Amino acid sequence: MDVIKKYDFQVYDIFKARSAYKLITSKGDFCLKKMKHGERKILNGSILNYYLREKGFTNTAYYIKTKNGMTYIKTKKFLFYVTTWIDGNECIMDSIEEVINCTNLLAKFHLAARNIENKKLKFNGKFYNSVILLNNYINDFSKYDVIICEMKLKSQFDKIYQQNLDYYRNRGLKALDLLKKVGYSKLFEEAKKNKTICHNSFYYQNIMKEGVKYYIIDLDSIMIDVQVVDLAKFIRRLMYKKEFEWDFNYAKSILESYSSIKKISIDEMNLILAYITFPHKFWKIGKKRYLKKKTFSEGKFNHKLYRIIKYKDKEEKFIEDFVNFINDYNKG
Repeated sequence: MDVIKKYDFQVYDIFKARSAYKLITSKGDFCLKKMKHGERKILNGSILNYYLREKGFTNTAYYIKTKNGMTYIKTKKFLFYVTTWIDGNECIMDSIEEVINCTNLLAKFHLAARNIENKKLKFNGKFYNSVILLNNYINDFSKYDVIICEMKLKSQFDKIYQQNLDYYRNRGLKALDLLKKVGYSKLFEEAKKNKTICHNSFYYQNIMKEGVKYYIIDLDSIMIDVQVVDLAKFIRRLMYKKEFEWDFNYAKSILESYSSIKKISIDEMNLILAYITFPHKFWKIGKKRYLKKKTFSEGKFNHKLYRIIKYKDKEEKFIEDFVNFINDYNKG
């Protein structure tokens, strides 16, 4: 592979590993990643990695430069870059103990990824204000409704989805209203000003465990936002797992663990509630069905939809418990 010749090591063997390649070399093991596009993403990840290490956060893979000091190699079709290889395994999120360890990793990452004042770190002017995003998502619900109403023949999925549209749209509106009340836009502007970084894809596939040490990998999707958005997304995804199933006691443990390392303000706590309240999965499957027109089988679509709506009652109880927790948190 001509790409490998650009680096200052001799390759003995190459193995496909997940979405990357493991290189066995004269200077140790490395990870080779291939992308179709995203030069700026690679550069941002490399720059952030450098500053994280300067601040003492070494729980990421180190980017390896080419012989000519380049961060990546560009060919006609792909971009390639190399990092150190983390000889560990993906975290299995089947116990609250493991989840807490990962939560602590996220909090420490967030502490190190604040005030990244570097002009080389650029996001092409694209900043994703959640108030704008959620408002767009709510508008999508109306689009789905129109599409379904215009159908001459409705499938079982279409009928059940439409029956639940008003309920989830109202939940979305409540989430949007809460975001506005806590002054998300102000928090977001502060995040832009101070360049506080979110990982934007913090979940098991990007968390590696090597012995007793945990690592965050794949900095390709980093973005500027209020950092607890990472935590909110993390909790929201976990709650759909059978081990947790919208039991607020688990979320409470996660929130308290994170806050013991990086204090969560009352506005941030409400922001987390708003993010979790918004029916993201219901919106997403509607987008796949009615806008992207994904060619999943009816059985697969139905299975995904049932898996979402079966938690309605538990989610309502979760939200109620979260509100009570915030009220007590505010008093404290």
